[in-house]
Amino acid sequence: MSESSYTSDIEGNIALKRGTGGKFAGGLRPGAMLQNLLTAIPELSVLANLDLEVVFNRDSCRVGPQDWIRIAKILHKNRDSYDAFLVVHGTDTMAYTASALSLMLAGFNRPIVLTGSQLPLLMPRSDARQNLVDSLTCATAFIYPPHVHLQEVAICFGGKLMRGNRTQKVDSSGYQAFDSPTYPLLATMGVDVQWNENYLLKVQGSYRPRFKLDSRVIRVPIVPGSDPRLAYGDLAKRGVKGIVLEAFGVGNMPDTPQQGWIPWLRQQRKAGLQVYLGSQCVTGPLQPELYISGSIALKMGVEAGPQMTPECAVVKMMQCLEYPDIPLGVPLAGEM
Repeated sequence: MSESSYTSDIEGNIALKRGTGGKFAGGLRPGAMLQNLLTAIPELSVLANLDLEVVFNRDSCRVGPQDWIRIAKILHKNRDSYDAFLVVHGTDTMAYTASALSLMLAGFNRPIVLTGSQLPLLMPRSDARQNLVDSLTCATAFIYPPHVHLQEVAICFGGKLMRGNRTQKVDSSGYQAFDSPTYPLLATMGVDVQWNENYLLKVQGSYRPRFKLDSRVIRVPIVPGSDPRLAYGDLAKRGVKGIVLEAFGVGNMPDTPQQGWIPWLRQQRKAGLQVYLGSQCVTGPLQPELYISGSIALKMGVEAGPQMTPECAVVKMMQCLEYPDIPLGVPLAGEM
């Protein structure tokens, strides 16, 4: 559990911080935190017997690969001791963390549900209470009828349960802050929980955690009129190992030598950089072979599709750089 979404007032009450969270002013006492949380939201203790572990105290805008690895290792260590896991996280990088956990812990075969809030728990109209209750309800759904077994990393927010590696933050201040544009919702919360069981991940194969990530990855959106030779230059000399290239439409890009994208891309590939070609479109297929530029990119060894969210594409590139046996274009945890 990341406490970057929490704060404590002078009386020791626990609250979710506005937006992405911040640091505690005082010491962190997990036992006291849990008791205060259960006092504020007593229905949590009705749903499950809870333990709490504070992983780190950091604004989520500062959360990165080493933090994802740390969270993943804690989940792995406790895998056989708990039936389900709830990760409280700031909203800004929650989609990245969810993607990372889903890939590093592929085959975990336990519910891992991430949530947070837009307003602090103790503020009027806070969404924290409902998000926490909804998340725990989904994580423990195997206990109660209709006994739904969630076996994947998910984000529960704003009354929606979404596959973690298909989720993106789409609203900076609304309660419906996250959406799953490329995959159906796993469940929706109303008076009852409406499960879409046909879309739940069915774990196949053995559990094999992989905790290494190479963070030397950059996202490069193709911008009309921008010459990448000037904007980015020789990325290999700057230590970059992987590029997530965000093309137009189904995988198109400017194709004249003067515009620079094809020569620049050829230079990066010759330098040994791994390149994944995605789209700036939120939904729809990738078909770069339909265009000259896309076909040239494929012949260079650029990998294209199936489409992933930009957040997941970056994380998977980080993983593939460390584990060459993992194909970038083959799904590990329902990410494509």
